[in-house]
Amino acid sequence: MKKQSLGWSELAILGAVPFVMVLGNSMLIPVFPKFEQVLGINQVKVGLLVTAFSLPAGLLIPFSGILSDRIGRKIIIAPALVLYGLGGLVAGVASVTLRQPFTLIVVGRVLQGLGAGGTYQLAMALTADLITGEKLTRYLGFLEASNGLGKVISPILGSLVALLSWYAPFFVYGILAFPVAAAVWFGLQEPNPGGEGESWSQYFATLGQIIKQKGVSLLVAFLIGFLALSILFGFLSYLSDILEQRFHLEGVIKGLAMAVPVSAMAATSYGTGVFLEKRRHLLKGALILGMLIAAVALGVVPLCINQRFIFPAAVIAAGIGIGMVLPPLNTLITASASQDERGVVTSVYGTVRFFGVAAGPPVFGAIGFERVGLFYGVGAIAAVAAILGYLFIDPKRLLEYKSNS
Repeated sequence: MKKQSLGWSELAILGAVPFVMVLGNSMLIPVFPKFEQVLGINQVKVGLLVTAFSLPAGLLIPFSGILSDRIGRKIIIAPALVLYGLGGLVAGVASVTLRQPFTLIVVGRVLQGLGAGGTYQLAMALTADLITGEKLTRYLGFLEASNGLGKVISPILGSLVALLSWYAPFFVYGILAFPVAAAVWFGLQEPNPGGEGESWSQYFATLGQIIKQKGVSLLVAFLIGFLALSILFGFLSYLSDILEQRFHLEGVIKGLAMAVPVSAMAATSYGTGVFLEKRRHLLKGALILGMLIAAVALGVVPLCINQRFIFPAAVIAAGIGIGMVLPPLNTLITASASQDERGVVTSVYGTVRFFGVAAGPPVFGAIGFERVGLFYGVGAIAAVAAILGYLFIDPKRLLEYKSNS
């Protein structure tokens, strides 16, 4: 049975899932220059450490989504967190014991990604299963803020742990993931522990019906989600490199510097979620404004790279823009289907998000951080996404649904 609100323990457990999951990439990004040096790899290869995590996660999410509709959410989330932690241990042990560990590190990252495929999106679906009414937007904003908080802490944590050794961050995953898995298993009672579920043909039929009902609004929302995450992680990989090479920041100081724009993103995500709780008519406006802020900020970055105050301001503005986009996007997509069909929608959304994360760092690295055209192009893409959102996203259509069951 749905509730009007969640207890703090339940909310803390649900928030811990995206917090731990987001460490999968964000904690390693500050250590990328060290990886390049120790492992003898270039920017493209080090970016593949993100791809090796995010691509399997994105591919697995539809399977975890349909399975969660069939057998329940937490029975997927808890074992997935265990696998996530084990993958980190594989990468860490390989780094300690092998002279050329890169291949096995990638294997560990793939295992982590397979685990991550059953975490955040199912936590969002479980939250929507538990809660009814206007507070859903606030709680989804809290999950996005927990995700953002993980991004804030992870560069600091990664930089701090890397002082022990470049491979030490890999071991942190198991230390954090295993207790959260236990908390999910023993601390949450879900109202929908699963039913008969759907066959794959029914799954795709349901997805097709939802897309038919929601039309281009849902597809454009997915596209914006892909672009927002791709831009965010590509930009963070750039920031990791530029802070070390041009501003000569290393270690914890570098981690703190990287945490500033992500802190702005996390605070904006939570604040936006709270603000929109009783203002659903502003969901579309907040999403478009966020993309436009990110577009302008990214376009300004190459113009002020040598400005001590303007450059940080542009970086922070980019974080604010992305932070403003995600809560309304989460609400529009997650609430676009009934409880019985929500696993289908959130699984596709999760796939799109992880594919965006997977694409960002290697694409930014392949084009080259030193090319100013990269930022003009990315800024233009963000602006086009905002225009598409204005033209094609219809919140009323997305938020009003009828069950297909």
